[in-house]
Amino acid sequence: MIDIKVPTVGESISEVTLLKWTRKDGEYVERDEVIAELESEKATFEVNAEKAGVLKTAAAEGDTLKIGDVMASIDETAAKPAGAAASNGAPTEAKKETPAKTEEKKAVAETKTADVKATPVASAIIADKKVDVKTITPSGTGGKILKDDVLSALNNPGRKPGAGLFTRNEKAEKMSNLRKTVSRRLVEAKNTTAMLTTFNEVNMQPIMDIRAKYKDKFKEVHGVNLGFMSFFTKACTYALQEWPAVNAYIDGENIIYHDYCDISIAVSAPKGLVVPVIRNAESLSMADIEKKVVELATKARDSKLSMEEMTGGTFTITNGGVFGSLMSTPIINIPQSAILGMHKIEERAVVENKQIVIRPMMYVALSYDHRIIDGRESVSFLVRVKELLENPELLLFGKDPVKALLEV
Repeated sequence: MIDIKVPTVGESISEVTLLKWTRKDGEYVERDEVIAELESEKATFEVNAEKAGVLKTAAAEGDTLKIGDVMASIDETAAKPAGAAASNGAPTEAKKETPAKTEEKKAVAETKTADVKATPVASAIIADKKVDVKTITPSGTGGKILKDDVLSALNNPGRKPGAGLFTRNEKAEKMSNLRKTVSRRLVEAKNTTAMLTTFNEVNMQPIMDIRAKYKDKFKEVHGVNLGFMSFFTKACTYALQEWPAVNAYIDGENIIYHDYCDISIAVSAPKGLVVPVIRNAESLSMADIEKKVVELATKARDSKLSMEEMTGGTFTITNGGVFGSLMSTPIINIPQSAILGMHKIEERAVVENKQIVIRPMMYVALSYDHRIIDGRESVSFLVRVKELLENPELLLFGKDPVKALLEV
């Protein structure tokens, strides 16, 4: 019998939460197979079987476990059940099913998942229309779904007929370790920094024109889409090097300056907000930045980020525009001293050369720690970012090509 203990996941982390067992108690597991998912205050990670054998769980989902606690054991002396190997191979002729049969089984599985029963006609409609059984209110005996129940759900999309009217239900849900950490850090940022926010707006037309012209070629050459994040990241790295206080942070009585730009990007993951880091963003190409953004965002949404990928960062960019935010005051990601907030692009009437024109505009916000960053630096930083974004050709040299040529 081999004990599976909660692994060490970071110097400051003493406990984790058992999110779920991916294999059940009493099941036979293979060596290195994922058996459980744990959540620390910073990330979600998997636990693998150290040996092949029968799994004996010693904790329940939702339990809080200390580092080093025994969470399960594996009986490596147990015989492998017959047919276990066959399940990993190709299906036999007898196992092959027609698409119709597969769809029918899928509907049955969905019905079982929701712990409800349905008449044959109702099941057929559910399978054909791909109706989520959770949106159906059963009216048959014993909670059985009838044909009219399915039709009613189809005619009333978005809500269960007769449900949700004048209800006064409450539900208590335990905060996850990640949510607790996010809450603590946000309050700490508000209480320990002299936070202030400055605003500006950016005409996004030049960048949108570049994307429209080169997006297909960019995707063909680099295998990744040309998004807005690479433009903002590149612009910020130039501005950060010009205004180093925005890229620094306070450590006791010292100010720590950085000659590199490790850009944290705020990502809304299933378990909460995470901020993975793009290392040395100032040295990366536009394609490299886009690839890194996709990689980190995908890992965040799949809860696959490592501790190293979320540690550090000298400056943060957050994009509330993807959710429709027009303007906000983002909270500093401590111990950093500043965070840039991107927002929704919206066509607005603006004045250019004394003429009113329609332009796709974005409000940008820079929240900063006034203890280390003065008003002149914060405003100048944001104005520089605006200049670089509205003149994307400057992102090549960081300055006007003619001025670069003339060294003026």
